[in-house]
Amino acid sequence: MTTSLERPAAAGAAVPARGRPRGWERPALLALLAVTAVLYLWGLGRSGWANSFYSAAAQAGSQSWKAFFYGSSDAANSITVDKTPASLWVMALSVRVFGLSSWSILVPQALMGVGTVGLLYATVKRWSGPVAALIAGAVLALTPVAVLMFRFNNPDALLVLLLVAAAYATVRATEKASARWLVLAGALIGAGFLTKMLQALLIVPALAVVYLVAAPTTVRRRIGHVLAAGLALLVSAGWWVAIVELVPASDRPYIGGSQHNSILGLILGYNGLGRLTGNETGSVGGGGFGGTGMWGPTGFGRLFNAEIGGQVAWLLPAALILLAAGLVVSRRRPRTDRTRAALLLWGGWLLVTGLTFSFMAGIFHAYYTVALAPAIGALVGICATALWRRRGGAAVLAIALAVTAAWSYVLLERSADFLPWLAPVVLAAGLVVALGLLLVRSVPRRVAAVLAGAGVMVALAGPAAYAVDTAATAHTGAIPSAGPAVVGAIGGPGGGLRGGRPPQGGFGGAPGGFGAGPGGGGFAGGAAAAGPGGGGAGGLLNGSTASADIVALLAADADRYTWVAATIGSNNASGYQLATGEPVMPIGGFNGTDPSPTLAQFQQYVAEGKIHYFIGGGTGGGARTGGSAAAQEIAGWVEQNFTATSVGGVTVYDLAG
Repeated sequence: MTTSLERPAAAGAAVPARGRPRGWERPALLALLAVTAVLYLWGLGRSGWANSFYSAAAQAGSQSWKAFFYGSSDAANSITVDKTPASLWVMALSVRVFGLSSWSILVPQALMGVGTVGLLYATVKRWSGPVAALIAGAVLALTPVAVLMFRFNNPDALLVLLLVAAAYATVRATEKASARWLVLAGALIGAGFLTKMLQALLIVPALAVVYLVAAPTTVRRRIGHVLAAGLALLVSAGWWVAIVELVPASDRPYIGGSQHNSILGLILGYNGLGRLTGNETGSVGGGGFGGTGMWGPTGFGRLFNAEIGGQVAWLLPAALILLAAGLVVSRRRPRTDRTRAALLLWGGWLLVTGLTFSFMAGIFHAYYTVALAPAIGALVGICATALWRRRGGAAVLAIALAVTAAWSYVLLERSADFLPWLAPVVLAAGLVVALGLLLVRSVPRRVAAVLAGAGVMVALAGPAAYAVDTAATAHTGAIPSAGPAVVGAIGGPGGGLRGGRPPQGGFGGAPGGFGAGPGGGGFAGGAAAAGPGGGGAGGLLNGSTASADIVALLAADADRYTWVAATIGSNNASGYQLATGEPVMPIGGFNGTDPSPTLAQFQQYVAEGKIHYFIGGGTGGGARTGGSAAAQEIAGWVEQNFTATSVGGVTVYDLAG
């Protein structure tokens, strides 16, 4: 087997064939996985409940199998989270086995990250060799947004694991035109759909094209196998959707995030096409196609701006340069050529997903870009090693490295107070090594190997520094951000919402935050109503802080009520629910804009003695975003008919008094 680190060979050199692993391969893989595990598990508990919205749902699922199946926010099944529930199933099972804690919720995410790095290594190695696979795995492991999301409890960790698994299955299917492997790939994409809905489908075009182009069988069989995989995707994604749609609304929780209690409405609206068009009824607002909105400007530059660049884009320019060079080099190769097939797979993944993120006008968060990290890593590893073996390839690598060093300098200068010496060192070292690569054919083999290793180290220096900073920082709330403070990001210094902190005054310049209404605390995050005892109402982005006094109040006679309390917004409810272990009704769901419950339904619950307290604070701005104003109506009715008291700095109404 030809080593990938030997000097560039003649044009048209073949990709190394798989064979018996050499002595260094397994230790190198184990070292990669060990470093990844340490990075992802180190100090994990400092983030507490991380995204308490999902932590509360995991707690509910550990207490009620019905809540587990539907992904309910509370064990009494008033409303679901605004996502399909596959990621919650993993966390809820962990909580059932190990008990409720930060570690039982977050460790599964970290292990998914280690598994994703291992799967990417296995996928890339099959067609491009172990060196390419190690580079791909290292790029993924050290991408700052990957470190963030594999230490967090949003659905993205499971989604990326399933997508890389689907790519692996597609590679296996393409090798021998295996319908079974391709059907498995379709089923894995379906599982990804049950994790984060339509985002899972963004890689489907790339997987289908690779098989249709490169599988060694007839056109008819290739088309038939792709159709079979599509059916597997439909079945694996659709069984849960069909059950939820067919079960009467009275026998299941309200579908959070929808205005009409419909999972199909959620899939195609707020969490689907609405993310592309910006038309998301009841949401906190979109962007405006081609312009600048609440979630930043759309367009080709979005992935490189102050908010996104440091999260994922360190090696994005290099990946695009190397992809273009690889496609040019492989354009005349046979249809079944595996190097070109790999470029179609990972290049298609990167381009379709990247362009979607760049131009989607609805809600967009920087952490979504973790879905780009496997493709960037794979392209860099595959193309770098392929070009290294080709005459003239070193020149392309030199250009890619010089661009990477210059771009790293730009990204590091955006956080100038963070390791200020690193930016000039990376730039200078990158240019020196790039010049060395231009002369690589005239130097001894060992020197060439040193240059190659130095190039990898220079390329990874910036993201590695951001990755360590991310692992050392606690992250909470709905919109975490990787890396140190970045000037010019949404919300000002701090990377926009670093550590889960929202901008001062809320988004859009709304005084007091978004959606402040009767009994509501607006969009402000953190303990907005903090007072003596350490309690405080939550906001749209952060969970509430429950003082000892309010926990004692809610726990008293808890078994007499279906819900120990109700409050506006899922995040406001989550802190109280996690602290007490008892169901707390999140009126209006995540945004406080869902018509769940209506005023009439809430009044009936109170009359039947099912709700003990109403807790003031929270969010709700339905009328401003086209959503329901039921939360404001309920808050107004409570204020008019019940007496307010203050407990631990939080306003409380006794509905059973």
